[in-house]
Amino acid sequence: MNLINKQLNADAQENAAASEAAVPTATTNAPVEAPVVETAHDDFDWSIDKRNVSHYAEADRVKYDKVYDNTFVQIEDGEIVRGGVVALTKTDVVINIGFKSDGLVSLNEFRDIQGLKIGDEVEVMVVEKEDRNGNLHLSRKSARIFRAWERIVEVHKTGEVITGTVTSKTKGGLIVDVFGMETFLPGSQIDVKPVTDYDQFVGKTMEFKVVKINEAIKNAVVSHKALIESDIEAQRAEIMSKLEKGQVLEGVVKNITDFGAFMDLGGLDGLLYITDISWGRISHPSEVVKMDQKLQVVVLDFDDDKKRISLGLKQLTPHPWDVLPEGLAEGSVVKGKVVNIEDYGAFLEIQPGVEGLVHVSEITWANTPINAKEFFKLGDEYEAKVVTLDKDARKMSLSIKQMSQDPWNTIETKFPEGSKHKGLVKNITPYGVFVELEPGIGGMIHISDLSWLKRFAHPTDYTKVGETIDVIILSIDKENRKLQLGHKQLEEDPWNALEDTFAVGTLHEGTVTRKDEKGALVQLPYGLEGFAPNRHLNKEDGKQVQADETAQFMVIEFDRNEKRIVLSHARIWEQHIAEEKEAAKKEARVESDKTKKAVKTIQNKVEKATLGDLGALAEIKAKLQEGEGGENK
Repeated sequence: MNLINKQLNADAQENAAASEAAVPTATTNAPVEAPVVETAHDDFDWSIDKRNVSHYAEADRVKYDKVYDNTFVQIEDGEIVRGGVVALTKTDVVINIGFKSDGLVSLNEFRDIQGLKIGDEVEVMVVEKEDRNGNLHLSRKSARIFRAWERIVEVHKTGEVITGTVTSKTKGGLIVDVFGMETFLPGSQIDVKPVTDYDQFVGKTMEFKVVKINEAIKNAVVSHKALIESDIEAQRAEIMSKLEKGQVLEGVVKNITDFGAFMDLGGLDGLLYITDISWGRISHPSEVVKMDQKLQVVVLDFDDDKKRISLGLKQLTPHPWDVLPEGLAEGSVVKGKVVNIEDYGAFLEIQPGVEGLVHVSEITWANTPINAKEFFKLGDEYEAKVVTLDKDARKMSLSIKQMSQDPWNTIETKFPEGSKHKGLVKNITPYGVFVELEPGIGGMIHISDLSWLKRFAHPTDYTKVGETIDVIILSIDKENRKLQLGHKQLEEDPWNALEDTFAVGTLHEGTVTRKDEKGALVQLPYGLEGFAPNRHLNKEDGKQVQADETAQFMVIEFDRNEKRIVLSHARIWEQHIAEEKEAAKKEARVESDKTKKAVKTIQNKVEKATLGDLGALAEIKAKLQEGEGGENK
């Protein structure tokens, strides 16, 4: 109201000044004293501007700012402070921390507090004193995590046991809430036994130990297994102190691997190796033992320092070789299953833990090489005769071929020399083909006996395993059980008839089938092959005959015994050139002879001069010369 009166007084003074300016000035020189007009607004403060803002002196402003700032607390970003709840909305909690303004915190950060009300004190972290909108930014979650991390670091140093709640499953383990902070529980740290179902632990409250922390990223790893191990360590020490080799214990199968089974012996683990599970051969421990199965096992060995115990299951029963049937002896017929195959033979299991070897030489009466890995298959069953038996060494040799009569006893009668037969190709080597005529009887065709005309780099160029081939018995070696077979001998040797056709000097058309640094193979008529050395492939133009090229070749060597034909392309044109030169020389000699003969004939017709005639001629010549000289004068 006072401010309004002042404003009115100021307006009145402005109007009075205007009136005085409008009155005409008196003509007299005597001064005229202006009347003093009092208004109701003489107390108006003219230092206030039109926005109703007063301006203080600098000293007053500093004094008043200091008084104002001292009424609030001093805070920094990242600081943990306590504040009181001054208001609650549907989504936020208003917190007063004694700063210039209150802060808002999401109601979700107070889910762990039941019945939050105005007046409650809570701990929050100052995230920003002033964000982009000028607001105070607080976080209760950050404060809880900060305090939780401090507590976790402390218990990690002291080894204190803490309680946490499993909140969720993640890759490789579980997430555990400890003091309001998420920590990681690896699957290997859940229990001393392997755990496959992580879901069963979600929502459970358990005890843990902090086993690892990372200060840089504020990450912690907890373990429940460490608590269990500490509890059973005393049990382990007690069990190890009472262990003896040969002691029989009861255990539970807790894990099965390819190499054995781990057993829980009541706080102490032992390994039941696969070779100690059964006297017989097994490919995997699961064929005999199952998970969580209770078994009686014997202690084979143990290591106090490494806490390792080797267990045995098969040792609780007698060794099968010690309880062999009375009737089993050399010459007995047994039945067994193939349990192992090696290059040198196969092992037949007669009964669990008792095996016999069928050597490759005892598979068939034939003397042809046999690949045991191709002949036998795991799991197949065979009857065999016991050849040798050594119970002390626990070894047995078996024979399959001796289950039938030796066909070599009557070989000359059934397969005499010169007889023709059909056989099955059983094996091929670089030097020949092994043919089976009947089970136990077979022989080899050497690579050179496959064809009269063609040479093969490998027998597979002519035949394949499993094909049928015609053969003739060339010879019999009964003592060494060998048959020499032939295939080309089924036909007459065509080289006898071809000797005239491919005589040295004859020309034939041929195609180069293969070429190397030494020369080329040339396919000739009648299925024959010849060889042309590299220098004999030269053409008249300086180039060479190439692979797959057809050209004329001259036979320069024919060896019927070695079945070899040597050819030359260069010899054709070289010989032609030589013949032309020779013809030219011959013609020149003929002409020379003709000339000599004509000269001789003429000489014979001319009369020979005498010495007197020669003297007369000399005189005539001298006179003539004198006459010529006189005329010149």
